[in-house]
Amino acid sequence: MEPKNYHTYNEIKSQTEAWKQALDLVNSISLPKAADYEQVVFTGCGSTHYLSFAGSALYQELTGCVARAVPGGELFLNPQNVLTNQRTLLVAISRSGTTTETIKAVEKFKAEKRGDVVVISNYDEVLSRLADFNIVIDRGQEESVAQTRSFASMYVAATAFCAKMAGRDDLLKAMKKLPEVGNRLISNYESYAKGIGENLNFDRFYFLGSGIRYGLACEANLKMKEMTLTHSEPFHTLEFRHGPMSMVNEKAVVVGLLSDANRVHEAKVLSEMKMLGGIVSALGEADADVVFGSGVPESVRGVLYLPALQLMAFYRSLAKGLNPDRPANLTAVVKLDF
Repeated sequence: MEPKNYHTYNEIKSQTEAWKQALDLVNSISLPKAADYEQVVFTGCGSTHYLSFAGSALYQELTGCVARAVPGGELFLNPQNVLTNQRTLLVAISRSGTTTETIKAVEKFKAEKRGDVVVISNYDEVLSRLADFNIVIDRGQEESVAQTRSFASMYVAATAFCAKMAGRDDLLKAMKKLPEVGNRLISNYESYAKGIGENLNFDRFYFLGSGIRYGLACEANLKMKEMTLTHSEPFHTLEFRHGPMSMVNEKAVVVGLLSDANRVHEAKVLSEMKMLGGIVSALGEADADVVFGSGVPESVRGVLYLPALQLMAFYRSLAKGLNPDRPANLTAVVKLDF
């Protein structure tokens, strides 16, 4: 079938509408004060666990408050390894709002009166009804199993949430440019993503990201696994030298999510992987294979890494004769009997 006949393709292409809604919602909602909490815990499952990595890193960077990411299942089963007597804000993220582990973790958190709960979701469901502060981006809803538009919309909401909690109105204002830039990137780099994605000479993908970009590298890796059944792994950029680079050869694609602050060190890793025979793909604000050219501050433009990488996985799925809308062995929502 033509790409336009797949839900995944249309959800990737239309995602900037959900970005805008996410920004509007966060700008309009009343939120607690960051100073009211001594620690913040971000939780989710699967893609939203990786979103929690990115969100917690950004929250700590912008507010100076200790923040960490914990899977919903771990927060439910082993809260003693996560929670202390400190005043805690829990940020629970779920596309469906019905993920069992996340719901159970939030219910337990509230029953024990640990603190307040912020929920970021695409559906007004069970999880949202547990929230003290609720952000539901319904334009991020999807027909597909693998998260693309939904993830991006919730990531934009989480980014704006962090900026607002930090009192950074300048960052919130700058983020208004993201939908326009995102549309341009989707248009300009679809053919680039397709060229790499559908090349079946490549049999392994590595996604490298440091700081607030590591969670995004994890999510890009998950999309490649889910949609294409291809060997894929994420790493902190400099960590890739410590063993994993032994897997690099002419069949390996090494994708670098470049930052501004640490670009020199990150680009050097990519250069070394190219010397080992790997195919390198760099994404960044300037001087990269996918150039953002956004003018948006680095801390709040992370969503711009996603569209090209999502399209890369989509086109690889088609090239392998798979259905990107319905990855093998997966369902859109994981519900368990506890």
